[in-house]
Amino acid sequence: MAVDISTFQKQIVVRPLREADYEQVVALQQRCFPGMPTWAREQLASQLAIFPDGQICVEIDGRVVASSSSLIIDFDLYTDRHSWSEVSDRGFISNHDPDGDTLYGIEIMVDPDFRGMKLARRIYEARKELARQRNLMRIVIGGRIPGYLAHKEELSAREYVDRVMDKILFDPVLTVQLANGFVLKRLIADYLASDAESSGYATLLEWTNIDYRPHHKTYQPSRPVRICAVQYQMRSIKDFSEFAAQCEYFVDVASDYKSDFILFPELLTTQLLSFLDTRRPGLAARRLAEYTPQYLNLFSQLAVNYDVNIIAGSHFLMEGEDLYNVAYLFKRNGEIGHQKKLHVTPNERRWWGVKPGDTIEVFETDRGRISIQICYDIEFPELSRIAVHRGAQLIFVPFCTDERHGYLRVRYCSQARCIENQVYVAIAGTVGNLPQVENMDIQYAQSAILTPSDFVFARDAVAAECTPNTESVVIHDVDLEVLNRARRGGTTMNWQDRRTDLYEIIAKPAP
Repeated sequence: MAVDISTFQKQIVVRPLREADYEQVVALQQRCFPGMPTWAREQLASQLAIFPDGQICVEIDGRVVASSSSLIIDFDLYTDRHSWSEVSDRGFISNHDPDGDTLYGIEIMVDPDFRGMKLARRIYEARKELARQRNLMRIVIGGRIPGYLAHKEELSAREYVDRVMDKILFDPVLTVQLANGFVLKRLIADYLASDAESSGYATLLEWTNIDYRPHHKTYQPSRPVRICAVQYQMRSIKDFSEFAAQCEYFVDVASDYKSDFILFPELLTTQLLSFLDTRRPGLAARRLAEYTPQYLNLFSQLAVNYDVNIIAGSHFLMEGEDLYNVAYLFKRNGEIGHQKKLHVTPNERRWWGVKPGDTIEVFETDRGRISIQICYDIEFPELSRIAVHRGAQLIFVPFCTDERHGYLRVRYCSQARCIENQVYVAIAGTVGNLPQVENMDIQYAQSAILTPSDFVFARDAVAAECTPNTESVVIHDVDLEVLNRARRGGTTMNWQDRRTDLYEIIAKPAP
């Protein structure tokens, strides 16, 4: 009698998690951790965007039956009494540090119907292989002790853990972790308050990578990023070549000073209207959009030739019948990214008919993740919070304001974003005048590089600033490592101390 072996075999695959797995992952969490919060879609999306290699799952016959999440950290930056929220940035892992020395596991789970199949072992082995590939010193996990609930009336958490270690008691998590080569280092109270089964406790366990090759330094003492912000004077010009020459001059200056980024102001290309015959503002803006190919070609060549990342202000772009105000990022490796302005001012809507964009971008660069928020956008704190959730540490604000009140709205809000999110913000605006150009006849600006407000940063939280209303540049180094340390040990820790149990900010999918 013939036997169909396909009815007996199972296809087990260990693979990276994908955003399409979200519903299965949440269902798995509900089965493994009943009564505890599940991942929000934004948390999983953030994990996959920031560290996709650290998010893995086990699939059997197309069904996700086990998964794990992790990030890389510099373990020396965290105290012995750290919490799950602190070490995982509440599950968003925006504190992931590719230069760190430790793979930190923030979740592992196996479907109860599939336990006994060594699926946890497969995940731990995948984590160990990742640690070897990345030359990480260790893997650290904050493990649950769900079996403690049945014994908490007669045993302290310490006594319970000791009995599990001595194999007198069995814990479904700790026993498995010990069997997979992890060593108990300490017990942490108040690690995860929502874990009632463990009474909030966690066991800090470590696996040591014996293949680790020590670096010369166990941590990165400094990660400087040099920023050049251009306070650009709007003056009449005869043709595009004059505009190109003026822009190249500033890029050359930034390159000579070995800047990593140069930031130009918003609506930079409206200077071209000084030689175009445009009587109606709406038609003038659409005429500017015709220069998009020349604009893109100019700045992409400058970024590569001068070895500097350029935020080339903003420029009008036509898509079909719609007009957008778009900031472009020209990377020095030749890549181009763009961010549409999301909040359109009444002036832009009335004079030019500008439409708002609907996507919040965070850009990966050779000097970390950045966000671009065009002028009015920085006045809406939700955007910065979402961008920093996604790993941005630098926010660039090209702006164009006609008088002091408008400028101060941009300035004060930029400084507030620095404090709220513990990030750096660079702002760059236009000065001068274009008397013959409607809605661009006068300008007011004081470009600056701004910091959080604490002892390790500049006095008044201003790293550097230009003289108001004078064409100039400001160049300054900001240190991303100082920023990281301030987030974990500053006088106040605004980013860590958010009350996400009371409120949260969620970016909706683009329509």
